[in-house]
Amino acid sequence: MSAAERVAALRLETLELHLTDSILTIAVHRPEALNALAPQVIAELREVFGLLRERLGRPLVADGEDLDWSIRGVILTGTGGKAFIAGADIKTMQTMTVDDARVYASEAHELFSWIETLPVPVVAAVNGYALGGGCEIAMACDVIYASENAKFGQPEVALGLIPGFGGCARLQQYVGIAHARELIFTGRHIDALEAERIGLVARVLPDTGALAEAARTTLLQSAAQSPVAVSLAKRAIRAAQALPTDQGIEAELEAFVECFESDDLREGTTAFVEKRKPQFPGR
Repeated sequence: MSAAERVAALRLETLELHLTDSILTIAVHRPEALNALAPQVIAELREVFGLLRERLGRPLVADGEDLDWSIRGVILTGTGGKAFIAGADIKTMQTMTVDDARVYASEAHELFSWIETLPVPVVAAVNGYALGGGCEIAMACDVIYASENAKFGQPEVALGLIPGFGGCARLQQYVGIAHARELIFTGRHIDALEAERIGLVARVLPDTGALAEAARTTLLQSAAQSPVAVSLAKRAIRAAQALPTDQGIEAELEAFVECFESDDLREGTTAFVEKRKPQFPGR
């Protein structure tokens, strides 16, 4: 079974899944709790992204068969209109022991790493509140788009906490250390336009309909390209992010050279010379 077929067979309580034209939309559906990241939500997100991680870009059955590119992009969003993901589940955290907290955060960290390293692009479509863990999971995605009503922030210090799902590390990568310190130390919320100005958000859209359309358009444009090249580009960008420039260039070089082992490169360059649209085999 392909990744798309396996996803279609999932039965989940806190997530809504929609697959259209190879684009998978994952919507967190806990509107009564503003889509907070309760342990069950994290568990179900781990089920979905774990499946995608195991299947995408890999042979369907055995070595030598076509790779599974049945899903070419993922949109992560929230239902209800008020929130993307309002944060971690505070009521659950109130009764956690130190050991419970370690498991809770460790499972979230692993999930976010799976999102970052998925071989296809992931777009966070932020509608409403993206606070705490909601902001952190958005930053694990490749691109963040926001509707005009979106609000971002890391308000954990008001609860006697710090960002624990990667916010201390990822926020400074997006907005620089000065903005990251200011936002984390004060816990203040920022609107979509300020988030765009400081580099957290790639684009602001007028409403949720335009937000969903922009996310789909970007992923469909990406899906028209070589899946091998997009996957290698994502890997190179992530590797370079955490390295000094010279080492980042080395990581880019290795990914660039790896392209020359692919049938996608041969098809892409041949199609360019022949002035036709490429038909990438995805291998």
